[in-house]
Amino acid sequence: MDEPFKEREHWARVAAEWIAWARSPRHDAFWAYREALLAYLGKGCGKALEVGCGEGRISRELKGLGYRVTALDAVAELVEAARQAESAHAYAVADARDLPFEDGGFDLVVAYNVLMGVEDVPGTLKEIRRVMRPDGQLFISIVHPFRDRGNFVTSQPDAPFVLKDTYFGRQRFEGVEERDGLRMHFAGWSQPLEAYAAALEKAGLAITSLREPIPDHGEGEEHLKQWTRIPMFLWLKARPLGSAEA
Repeated sequence: MDEPFKEREHWARVAAEWIAWARSPRHDAFWAYREALLAYLGKGCGKALEVGCGEGRISRELKGLGYRVTALDAVAELVEAARQAESAHAYAVADARDLPFEDGGFDLVVAYNVLMGVEDVPGTLKEIRRVMRPDGQLFISIVHPFRDRGNFVTSQPDAPFVLKDTYFGRQRFEGVEERDGLRMHFAGWSQPLEAYAAALEKAGLAITSLREPIPDHGEGEEHLKQWTRIPMFLWLKARPLGSAEA
C-alpha cells in the first residue's frame, strides 16, 4: 500500500521547485487569471490572512489591494521566501488546522489553491471560520473539480475533453509538469464540489458568490486556449452563517 500523502512533507520537498515555478514571469497559469482575480477580490483596507501562502504572490497582491496581510504556511522555507520578497506585513509558520491567532481577528481569509493539498478540509475550514470576524469573508480558489477528473486528448485548442473515470468520490493525485526548463511536482486530493460545499456548511460558512474564470492568453500561451472552453479554476466567496451578507 502507498504511504499516506502528507501535505507539509510534500511541499517542503518541492519548495525550491515551487519558488522558481511561481516566480518565473507568466510561467504559471496564475498570470492568465490575475486581472480577473484582482477584480473579484476588490480593494480593501482590513486585516487579511492568507492560509497556505507559498512563496507569497497572493499576499503581495492583497497588499496591493490595500489589505494589512498576514502570510501563513506550514513550510518554513516558503514563509521565508515570502518574507524575503516583502509579501506581507506579518508572517507565521503553522498548520492550517491549528492557526496561531485569536478568534475573530480577520476581515478576509484567502485560501488560494491550497485546499486540494489539505487532508482535513472540514477541520481546516472550521479553524478558518474561528479566526474570521463575524462579518468577515473567505475567498477560496481550487482547481475546478471537473477539470481534475479528465484531460484533453491532445494539446490542440479544439481537442475533446475526456472524463477518465468518475466525477464522484475523493481521489489522490500526483503529477509532474515541465515547461521552459522548469519542473514542478504537484500532489494532493481531488474531490467533487459537493464535498467542499458540505465542508463549508459544516464549518458554519455560506457560499455567497461563485466564479468559473476564463483565462487571458497571449503569444506563447496557446495551451491556455483550451481553458476558455472548460474552467480550470473555481472561485468561491463565503461568509459566516448569520452575518448580514450571508
